[in-house]
Amino acid sequence: MRRRYHNGLKTVGLFLGLWVVLLLIGGLIAQGTGRSLWIWVFAVFGVVMTFYTYWNSATMALRQMNAYPVTQQDRPELYAIVTELSQRASQPMPSIWVAPTRTPNAFATGRDPAHAAVCCTEGILEILGQRELRGVLGHELMHVYNRDILISSVASAIGGLISSVAQFLMFFGGGRRDGQGGVNPLAALATAILAPVAATLIQLSISRTREFDADEDGAELTQDPLALSSALRKLETVTDRVPMEPTPANQNVSALMIANPFRGQGMRKLFSTHPPMAERIARLEKMAGY
Repeated sequence: MRRRYHNGLKTVGLFLGLWVVLLLIGGLIAQGTGRSLWIWVFAVFGVVMTFYTYWNSATMALRQMNAYPVTQQDRPELYAIVTELSQRASQPMPSIWVAPTRTPNAFATGRDPAHAAVCCTEGILEILGQRELRGVLGHELMHVYNRDILISSVASAIGGLISSVAQFLMFFGGGRRDGQGGVNPLAALATAILAPVAATLIQLSISRTREFDADEDGAELTQDPLALSSALRKLETVTDRVPMEPTPANQNVSALMIANPFRGQGMRKLFSTHPPMAERIARLEKMAGY
């Protein structure tokens, strides 16, 4: 079952959002420095990064996780599962990667099925049996075949881009330096706050329903919903013990992952891009007739 998410329109909207944010930042710097050149600098930067982000979204996500490619000789169990499920779906086989972290997780990335990659962490390969791993990979492959990895990969890349711009602005200052060395504090504060908030909103543009859909479609692909529910239960338990340490890089990629790799309450929990694990497990068990 392949779903349509109108991701082409959503991707255009994300890029427009990127341009708006960059132009606002350029405008704030231009106002603070008295030089309109900064508006054009950020406008050109936005155009260049649009094309770069679209064509390299998969590479950027894999690089942020320090993932490395594996061959059939390296990970025969991964290749066997992905090959079988790709053939079952009559779709191109993605490249296979492994990320060197003990936190169990997996994600898919890329602009379309012909340019996709599936990545598992070393931690997930340690704790899941072959049947459970097949359930997880079925979920990730359906993200690829439903073509919703385009929007999530682009959102992740743009979030990283805007976060980087924010770090630059914190050093730059974003204010006018007059003859007495003063700085416009409002402009500096606005530029420092605007970019991280924009990056968060872009990540939250990824609908939580896509995880429910990938769970359901992946279970149909594998014909084994209980395998995925068992894997999700293990991921939740082990991640409680070995959560991923948040960094700017992995926070941008986390929206791509099958499960929230972080732990925390309050605002972090409120702004999670993943639906509650208990609800996902209950839906899968209902599919199996439980």
